[in-house]
Amino acid sequence: MRRLLPIGLLLIISCNTAEKKVTVNMPGAYKMVSQSAKNATLDSTITTGQQLKIFTDDFVMYANVNPADSVSAFGIGSYTVKMDTVIENMIYRSSDTSTVDTPSSYTLLIKMTDNGFQQVIPDMMINDQKTIWTESYDAVGKAVKTPIDGAWKQTSSYFVKGTDTIPNIVTQYKIYFNGYCIWGNSYKDASNVKHTGVAFGTFEMKGDNKFRESMTASTFSLVRGHDFDIDLELNGTDEFKQIITEVNGGKTVEIYQRLKK
Repeated sequence: MRRLLPIGLLLIISCNTAEKKVTVNMPGAYKMVSQSAKNATLDSTITTGQQLKIFTDDFVMYANVNPADSVSAFGIGSYTVKMDTVIENMIYRSSDTSTVDTPSSYTLLIKMTDNGFQQVIPDMMINDQKTIWTESYDAVGKAVKTPIDGAWKQTSSYFVKGTDTIPNIVTQYKIYFNGYCIWGNSYKDASNVKHTGVAFGTFEMKGDNKFRESMTASTFSLVRGHDFDIDLELNGTDEFKQIITEVNGGKTVEIYQRLKK
């Protein structure tokens, strides 16, 4: 006759075999390696997408671009961590010809891996169907600190050539962390049609008042694969001005304000 195990022993075995939840540590820069969607009628995985995601201590930003047609998207917001769950509170999202500036939240189930992490949104709605959305990322950042680390919103942008100053009307965000950077913007063309533009890659300081951005991916061919040497003017810790001298002698000036929770 089989002998039953005592209830106390069963509880010990159950506790030891259950996977223990740990608090995930998200700050870093991550390159997406795969993206999949699964529901009752869909089971698709993509490994060719170009997407970078950066978590600072308080903020998160992602940007992606389709190499085939340069259709782009980005989003930025704050986040909180609860054990193995990350809640992203997005304040601005833009994709192709549409933008969303009303706050929205996403709950991500996070599993840390040897190379980075995997995130799962178990109830994303696609074509009115509840869909399991999974993305896997490899960590690519490096342990460096700079005065422009953080998330920023552009407050002013203009082009200067001689005595002429031409304003640039655009909504733009940037994030710097772990030696990587992302910028994303939305703007209207002459026909009043909205568009989304992004770029992401690495950056490094070149002294106290200069830095270089090396963009590996972008909506724009003039940005993609190019380096940009940028003059930097810091106004305390929460504002900076960047100046890019163009080949025609003109200067593109952008001013940014730090985002705070």
